[in-house]
Amino acid sequence: MPEQPTNPEHYFSDDPNSEFRPHKIRAWLAERELFVNTANGIFSPAHVDGGTRVLLNHSAQAPAEGNILDIGCGWGPITIALALENPGATIWAVDVNSRSLDLTRQNVDELGLNNVRVCRPEEVPAEIEFAGIWSNPPIRVGKDVLHEILLSWLPRLCEGGEAYLVVAKQLGADSLQKWLAQELGGGFVVDRVDTDKGFRVLRTVRI
Repeated sequence: MPEQPTNPEHYFSDDPNSEFRPHKIRAWLAERELFVNTANGIFSPAHVDGGTRVLLNHSAQAPAEGNILDIGCGWGPITIALALENPGATIWAVDVNSRSLDLTRQNVDELGLNNVRVCRPEEVPAEIEFAGIWSNPPIRVGKDVLHEILLSWLPRLCEGGEAYLVVAKQLGADSLQKWLAQELGGGFVVDRVDTDKGFRVLRTVRI
């Protein structure tokens, strides 16, 4: 079964009210062993979750240049992997959870990743378009909020830009794929590029 998020009442909150308990974990990202900072009150604090691992199996498809967006960065596994693999790109790591943002900043600083910008969604300049969007999106915020998030970011793909989203099959991946194709319309192609361990990887291409 797909993994359940730890502290689901907190990981998509702006300011988790649980006591801050930071710790280090060992993570394998971008084909290297890393020790990163994490804590309670965020998504998957103990390890790189299964959906993110499935998504990162496709990281070779990320653009080598331009702006890449990580929606819901958590402690930063997607951001870190993409930044290490694509030093010529700028990775925008966004989250509404202040604890997640602090941990991602700490991790990219300790790793010396100068090509990462960590911020709240509203702090991303409105004129920026993205060559790529990579996300394990916060499905458990509810369908309406999730749809609002995706429709605010996916239209900001530049021409030829691609978005890769990983979603658990049991949490509505197939219906989300159909909804995206319907809502985005003829300027986009939406397909499924992988099914693995109960997860779907959905790709959206701006044409």
